[in-house]
Amino acid sequence: MAARQSARQAPQATWHRAAPAPIVLVSGPEKLLASRAVERIAARMRAAGDIEVTRLDAAAYSKGGLAGATSPSLFAEPGLVLVESLESMNDDFLQDALAYVERPDPDCVVVLQHGGGVRGKRLLDTLRKGGTPEYTCPAIKKDAELVDFATGEFERGGRPTQARAVRALVDAIGEDVAEIAAACAQLMSDVDGPIDEQVVTRYYGTRVNATGFSVADAAIAGRTSDAIALVRHALSTGTDPVPLVAALASKLRTLIKVGAARGRGVSLRELGIQPWQEDRARRDLRRWDADSLALAVQAVAQADAEIKGASRAPGFALERAVRTVAELAS
Repeated sequence: MAARQSARQAPQATWHRAAPAPIVLVSGPEKLLASRAVERIAARMRAAGDIEVTRLDAAAYSKGGLAGATSPSLFAEPGLVLVESLESMNDDFLQDALAYVERPDPDCVVVLQHGGGVRGKRLLDTLRKGGTPEYTCPAIKKDAELVDFATGEFERGGRPTQARAVRALVDAIGEDVAEIAAACAQLMSDVDGPIDEQVVTRYYGTRVNATGFSVADAAIAGRTSDAIALVRHALSTGTDPVPLVAALASKLRTLIKVGAARGRGVSLRELGIQPWQEDRARRDLRRWDADSLALAVQAVAQADAEIKGASRAPGFALERAVRTVAELAS
């Protein structure tokens, strides 16, 4: 019996393969990808004509809402019913959904969106055992995943982009997937020629060149000339040296945490850092050992004290600390 149920279970596929079916499960925590899966399904339905779209919230659901939304009498054209927040579904929705799954309307497409967690496991198990197509939207958190995502955005837009340009864009935007997608779309819309590192710098120059973490990244990687140039640019544009030295100190603390935790089975939650921060720290640690990290911490602590009042030349103190850290790394 179990073997027959397993054989009926539809294989999972990623969001970009989403297609219409009487019932579709879109699962995973990445909201941007989930919305794209829904958009893809809707686009394929619209290719055949107009559709009627209804949205339901499983957390604030009222009994009978699903039956009403899928009733043929409501539609002069095929219907798409999007049910959001299954991870917070109430009991009324669970009961109605379990009943609907037994006899779905073949002329309607019902997309069930579940953001993760154990709530609604009974419904999820029923859907999966029944062979419902499922499209996954995994979280994008690691640095390499963010870069791959941005690279894919340019490729899907027909604008393959230099790796250095993608790297610069991710460094400028950070880990917000929606912002990365918006930045890629803006560049593809506004730039006619190749999208290279210079283009990214022109559009996001302030964020790339004048942030404390850009200075810290360059110093930690041993790029002395880049780090000094970034410091001078930041100071010349009015950036306060306090957050710049704070960013450098934060970067060193992350290296120390990750380095001390290696081989000890310490979780990211215990370290208080994100997966992408751990990935980057492990790469950066190839240039560092305990002694060089200790010297770097001393240099940054001295600069911090001087910037906050112990010196009349805070800019010089900051530049000296950045140079020291970069030279220790290189």
